[in-house]
Amino acid sequence: MSVPFLQNDKIILRAPEEEDAVVFAAAANHPLIRNTLYIALPTSVEENKDLIRAERSAHDTVTFTVCRADNRKAIGVTKFVRIDWPGRMATFYIALANGEDKGKGFGTAVTSLMTAYAFDTLNLNRIQLHVSVRNTAAIHVYKKCGFKTEGTLRQAMYFDGGYIDFYLMALLREEWKNRSTE
Repeated sequence: MSVPFLQNDKIILRAPEEEDAVVFAAAANHPLIRNTLYIALPTSVEENKDLIRAERSAHDTVTFTVCRADNRKAIGVTKFVRIDWPGRMATFYIALANGEDKGKGFGTAVTSLMTAYAFDTLNLNRIQLHVSVRNTAAIHVYKKCGFKTEGTLRQAMYFDGGYIDFYLMALLREEWKNRSTE
């Protein structure tokens, strides 16, 4: 296994390796996970290997493989995408590969590590994300980590025969700093 880049008592974030493409494809194709991320098209392990290689040299993306700290098993992917370096902002993404890992605090642990990394290391000022209004578990995690709902993207995605609203949520550096000193 690769050397950990960031870690806490729950999870390890490390650089993605091509063998992680199996986990990344599982996250994108698993029906329970895919339905919360609204992924409409299947993806292969080979396509995910290509994506891992491409993201290594992308200047607007930082990707990590998410591993459990207790057994070092890869369980998902997290990233900052569409990083706007002059504007000091990025969009946050997280996907755990199977439903068995949900509800165990891994999402909160990843989100906390990623926000600290964004503000303390990357010197970002804003992290934003889009989340379906139906994904109450993710919304709970994001709010717990300090994200605020800034607006609703009405009928932003077509899924399962209808259009679904999404929330635009964000966390600013000063809000995060104030939370961590309270």
